[in-house]
Amino acid sequence: MTNNIKLSKRLKQTASFLPKGSKFADIGSDHAYLPCYVCLEDKQAKAIAGEINEGPFQSATQTVRGHGLEEVIDVRLGDGLEVLTAGEVTQVVIAGMGGSLIRSILQKGKDKIESVDRIIAQPNVDARDVREWFVHNNFMISEENIIEENGHIYEIVVGDRHSGAVYPELSEKQLLFGPILLVNKTKAFYTKWAEEYEKLKRVIDQMRLAKLLDKEKLNRFERELQWMEEVLQNEDES
Repeated sequence: MTNNIKLSKRLKQTASFLPKGSKFADIGSDHAYLPCYVCLEDKQAKAIAGEINEGPFQSATQTVRGHGLEEVIDVRLGDGLEVLTAGEVTQVVIAGMGGSLIRSILQKGKDKIESVDRIIAQPNVDARDVREWFVHNNFMISEENIIEENGHIYEIVVGDRHSGAVYPELSEKQLLFGPILLVNKTKAFYTKWAEEYEKLKRVIDQMRLAKLLDKEKLNRFERELQWMEEVLQNEDES
C-alpha cells in the first residue's frame, strides 16, 4: 500500500527517531497519522495509538481502518500511558503538547514504561521540563533537533534509557537550551532564543515594577537572560 499520509515536517522529524521494527506507543496520536505513516513505511513496525477523548479516538480509528492497518495499529481510549500494559512497547512518542504536560504523563505512567528504551518527545513549549524528567529517571538525552515550520519553532528531545553506573550531569544551562542543540546551533535555534530573549526581558521589566519583588525568581530570570545574551552573541561571532 502506498504511503499517502501527508505528515507535517515536525512529525516526520519526530518519526525519524524511531528505529526500524519499532514496537511503539504514540500518546495523543492526532488522527493516528504518525503511527500510520511509520507502519506503512516499515512493515515490521507495530503501534498503539492512545487518545484521551472519544472524538479523536474515533478519528484515529477511522484513519487506521482507512489504511488497512488494524492488524498492526491498536487504537486505545485512555489517559496518557494508562492505555499501555507494562512490557508492551519499547518506544514511546509524545508529540504536540507542552513540556510540563509531557512530563506529567511520563511521571504518572512510570510503571507502564519499564520496558521502554527510547522516548521521543516533541514539546511545543517548555522542553526543559522534558529534559529534567529524562535526567531524573535514567534517560540520557541522545539526540535533539529544532525545526521551524509555519512560523513556529519546535524542539524534539530523544531520551534513551541509561543503565550505566555514571550518568553525566547536565547544567541548568544545558537543560534550558538542550545539551546537543547548544553544541550544534542552527538558524532555528538562534531564531527561537532571540524571541525568548525579548520575551524574558519584558517579563523582567514588569517584575521590577512590582510592589512585592520576588528576588529569587528575578535572579533566576536575570541569570537565564545573561545565558541567552551569551548564546546570541555567539551567532554574531560565527
